[in-house]
Amino acid sequence: MSRGVGEFGPLQEVIPEWAAVLVALVTQLGDVWFLALLVGSLYLFRPDRREDAAIVTGLLLAGLSTVTALKHVFALPRPEQPLVALETLPVLIRPLYEATATADGYGFPSGHAFITTVVYTSLAGRLSIGTLRQRVLGAATIVAVVCLSRVALGVHYLVDVVAGVGIGLAFVLVAGRAVTRVPSDEGVVAFSLAVVLGAVAFVVSSADPDAVLLLGASLGTFGGWQLHRLGRTLRPDSPPSDAVRPVVHAGLPALVAFTALLAAIVAVPVRPIFALAGVLGLVIAAFVTVPSLTRSDSDLRTTLGFVYSVVTTGVRSLLRS
Repeated sequence: MSRGVGEFGPLQEVIPEWAAVLVALVTQLGDVWFLALLVGSLYLFRPDRREDAAIVTGLLLAGLSTVTALKHVFALPRPEQPLVALETLPVLIRPLYEATATADGYGFPSGHAFITTVVYTSLAGRLSIGTLRQRVLGAATIVAVVCLSRVALGVHYLVDVVAGVGIGLAFVLVAGRAVTRVPSDEGVVAFSLAVVLGAVAFVVSSADPDAVLLLGASLGTFGGWQLHRLGRTLRPDSPPSDAVRPVVHAGLPALVAFTALLAAIVAVPVRPIFALAGVLGLVIAAFVTVPSLTRSDSDLRTTLGFVYSVVTTGVRSLLRS
């Protein structure tokens, strides 16, 4: 099957030049920054939906790593047929259009189509706004609009977005079942999946910068969520014996994740992108732990002090060796 079948002509012809920027803005509904802001806001400001937001965040990271690996496996180029020529737009609009409507890297499958399907389908299944039918219809509408915008902008062939949606639905089905198999620790499973698939993308892409950053972000969310679990479990008035199990089950995995991120920062002379990934992971981990740090009945501050001292001791040992 040719990737060029039915790609641009009819769709681009019906879009007037003045609407090019609007199409570019619509495509942002499937951009990483917007999806991260969406689920991040849900996590921070909706305590009753924090677990769901965490799971969707894990699926978001796992999905991004999956599509990154697939793009490098197929290594198929993007089309070269933009909706409008950049020089034909007013000077003031050009930077906005260039930032939102252009893309580089490989084209198959469509990352926007894939990750939009993953995130909005997952949110439709977990939120309680309206009826399930209304949520599914809303998710399908957003996915369709984003897919059409990618083809209209000329950054994907039609088959790229169709494949992205199909693979995204398969991913939601498989990953969703994996997460629900452990009802008590769905967030842990989602973030663990993100770390595993982040490592796969890292290897498959030969340490592509996007894959490196995704692995760092996945380690950060995994470690931060483990500390968040500690914050929900530990209480200042609890006897020390009650802290052993949660510290072993959550504290040690977090310690491993943070040690890896700090080691990446130390490796800055080798490859600066590793250090950037380490910093990104630690920043995201701090964001994830904010809800627990602000709780008065949590003993997480003491635990964080312990983790910090152990990690810094390990880093000093690495630097001396």
